[in-house]
Amino acid sequence: MKLLLGLMWLLHWLPLPILGRLGEAVGSMLFLIMKARRDITLTNLRLCMPQLPEAERRSLARRHFQNYARSVLERALLWWAPRQRLERLIVVEPAMPVAEMTSGPTILLCPHFVCLDVAGLSVMLEGPTACSIYTRQQNEVFDQALRKGRTRFNADIKLFSRGEGVKPIIRALRQGMPFFMLPDMDFGEKDAEFVPFFGIPAATLTAPGRIAAMTGAKVIPVIATYLPNYRGWKVRFYPAWENYPGDDMVEATRRMNAFIEERILEAPSEYFWAHKRFKTRPPGVPSVYAKGGPGQMPLES
Repeated sequence: MKLLLGLMWLLHWLPLPILGRLGEAVGSMLFLIMKARRDITLTNLRLCMPQLPEAERRSLARRHFQNYARSVLERALLWWAPRQRLERLIVVEPAMPVAEMTSGPTILLCPHFVCLDVAGLSVMLEGPTACSIYTRQQNEVFDQALRKGRTRFNADIKLFSRGEGVKPIIRALRQGMPFFMLPDMDFGEKDAEFVPFFGIPAATLTAPGRIAAMTGAKVIPVIATYLPNYRGWKVRFYPAWENYPGDDMVEATRRMNAFIEERILEAPSEYFWAHKRFKTRPPGVPSVYAKGGPGQMPLES
């Protein structure tokens, strides 16, 4: 792992156009050899975008692998490039709502687009000290590198372990620390509701609505995407949601998924399709990822 991190450190010296193209080449190779993840990605796309021809979905899946591998290599910049270089590469549109973020409890809602680390970095560079959930990595060396990379411009950032539960998050929100939240992965039925995601029932965390209700927090979505021609990244802060979550947590969760769907359609290859988003199924509904299951074509070689 130390050797791999050393290689990543060397990569941060490369110009971004070269680094980006290198990442896309790696992604193209991974698309060919990572059969299991390729099949998960294609299954998700068949379920969520059935209107596309199969050849177009396969092309979209390949672009997703390219974008994801590119984002992994570009973490070398996020972890080691100087502040001045990063500030030139990150475009925030519109301006970061710092006053709104510091005027009361705030949830920064960041769905799983491949550039989500850039969104976090933009807050670290320009915004108030924030907090987030952190999953400890099995490899200690990589774990330390990840933590250092995500806090290097602000040592006061709080990374709470998922095992600590919601209490430290509530406490941090009430102390005025924005909570950077990733809401759209399948963690099972606990604290989740089956609500549509592109028309497919998906186990979706109700935590954004519940935490907002407990703390009175405003919810400000933030999404990072690639700028064209390898010029860097765009981070967009959306207006705080009005009348959220309301009295119906299921409806609030459905509203969140609908917002994420709209953003995916704007940059479909940059969403994290390789995750088993529909792993948890309603009672009696078979797996969509089992060979021959719903949404599956015959697995490709």
